[in-house]
Amino acid sequence: MAVKAADDLESPDVARLVRLAADGDLQAWERLVDQYARLIWSITGEYKLRESDAADVAQTTWLRLLEHIDRIEYPARVGSWLAATARHECLRSLAAHKKVVLSQDDIELTAVDVYEAPVDERLLADERAQTVRDAMSRLPGRWQRLLEMLMADPPVAYADISDELGLPVGSIGPTRQRSLARLRVLLQAA
Repeated sequence: MAVKAADDLESPDVARLVRLAADGDLQAWERLVDQYARLIWSITGEYKLRESDAADVAQTTWLRLLEHIDRIEYPARVGSWLAATARHECLRSLAAHKKVVLSQDDIELTAVDVYEAPVDERLLADERAQTVRDAMSRLPGRWQRLLEMLMADPPVAYADISDELGLPVGSIGPTRQRSLARLRVLLQAA
């Protein structure tokens, strides 16, 4: 089944949904999400983002709509607005992961000195790690598990996190943000 183009979905009915959602109508918001979620996901596919990055882009796109919904000049063209916002967020995500590797072709590294941290640095690192573990233990169990899964190596797919924790994929990012904000508060108090 092909994803409908943004223009195919736009109509006076969409403008009404946008106005209702701006006024706090949850059903109107859910209809907008139902109508445009596949469009946003298809755009993240065009940029070949990792699943977790694509989910972050989708969440950020919806967040941007929530932040600006009352200021959208042409509510009937919200699909185009969402598509442009999703593309912008995809580019931002790609830029955040871009790495610069400097090299010289005429120099070959044959031996790499292994840096071993002095004992004091290891002790401080261990102490910091224990402080983080203590703070994590004071978070709600569901938040602890979410952060553990997000920090796993290799990373756990959002779909698997959703299944295990019973969280909708779209709420994983906001829940992660709340969890990390609370963890920061706990760490500052420590």
